[in-house]
Amino acid sequence: MKVFIIAAISADGFISQRTDQIVDWSSKEDKKVFRELTKRAGVMIMGSTTFKTIGRPLPGRRTIVYSRSLEPAEGLEITQEEPADLIARLDEEGFDEVAICGGRSIYDLFIQADLVDEIYLTVEPMLFGSGVPLLELATNTPLALLESIQLNNDTILLHYEVQQ
Repeated sequence: MKVFIIAAISADGFISQRTDQIVDWSSKEDKKVFRELTKRAGVMIMGSTTFKTIGRPLPGRRTIVYSRSLEPAEGLEITQEEPADLIARLDEEGFDEVAICGGRSIYDLFIQADLVDEIYLTVEPMLFGSGVPLLELATNTPLALLESIQLNNDTILLHYEVQQ
């Protein structure tokens, strides 16, 4: 099973200016990549804050949210499983890929558990100056660039393989 992180970041490395910010600042090309990759994976994992910014399960994808306060709903699965247990369960259920969709604490959780195989980072032409970084916990995770794709005149998608 391949586990990948997918995120849009500002040119200075932030995933948002505030924890409750909807990712409305990224390009339409980034949104298209997000849609294609998460639909291909078939399952998305995210935290409750990220889910609240989206507001609903997205069509064509299973949505799993780490939360202690959200209630299960149509198309929404709530979990508090250890990341390795969740990935093992999804693998047993027949999934080939899983998209880790944020936010920062969920990215940290899966990176720290050494479960991430690849990272897709869309670098958008924005400077926030401060905000929510991609990761908060210290890590020395080496990456190998698999590809770099120019999505539009100003936006680049970086696709990395995590070197374990």
